[in-house]
Amino acid sequence: MDLTTILGLVTGCVLIVWALFLGGTASAFWDFKSLLITFGGTLAATLVSFPTSQVVQSGRIVRKAFTSKDAEPLGIIGVLVSFAEKARREGLLALEDDASQLEDGFLQKGIQLVVDGTDPELVRDILQTELAFLEDRHKAGAAVFDTLGAMSPAFGMIGTIIGLIQMLKTLNDPSSIGGGMATALVTTFYGALAANLVFIPIANKLKNRSASEVLIKEVMIEGILSIQAGDNPRIVEEKLKVFLAPKLRKPVRGAAGAAAAPGKGQQAVSGPAVGGE
Repeated sequence: MDLTTILGLVTGCVLIVWALFLGGTASAFWDFKSLLITFGGTLAATLVSFPTSQVVQSGRIVRKAFTSKDAEPLGIIGVLVSFAEKARREGLLALEDDASQLEDGFLQKGIQLVVDGTDPELVRDILQTELAFLEDRHKAGAAVFDTLGAMSPAFGMIGTIIGLIQMLKTLNDPSSIGGGMATALVTTFYGALAANLVFIPIANKLKNRSASEVLIKEVMIEGILSIQAGDNPRIVEEKLKVFLAPKLRKPVRGAAGAAAAPGKGQQAVSGPAVGGE
């Protein structure tokens, strides 16, 4: 469970509702017609913008913003270092059984390519190509929420224009102008709130998760190629730690611990950050 996403949404909603009640006129911010214009128009525009399958997929993707944990690159580095040690002692073929136990399909594929004796350049090309398409799928998932965030303020403004036009038709009744103006502006409020508290932050969270997963995959690629090249495990460890911020460059687990539970090291990154593998 990602507490920061939930905490941010709950805190934002509570503070806004509290502010409305402090004003003494919270009921003035409720208007069903405004909801229809803002959210109905936003949803319709999004459906026009994307294939149905991509919109449906975004409904499953949004769970990643609430449930996915940040990747743990040190766990992956520990697994790769243990594989490097085993390959140095017993040869690359000894990694075949370990590869079959890995939860991460990307790492499993890379190790299997190495075990099969694939040319290093071909290994890099295959994995880089898969990574590139993974990024494309992630971007497609986040793009739906980017569009929702862009469309909702626009339809909020459209609702306001509609309300103003209707209000101008009743200028002969001055008593109705104030209420009509307030109702017209509610749609802008709905659109701005939805975009800046929900849609855009979720899109940004998904992009951050995608960037974290891509970093993990880059670490995997470099580690796999280092194992294939027969690099010293200490060199492999230092080479892979370069991908991390200095404060994260802690000693990895020992070879015995890492080799005993490669699946555990993989769990934090076993699934895609934004979209399906």
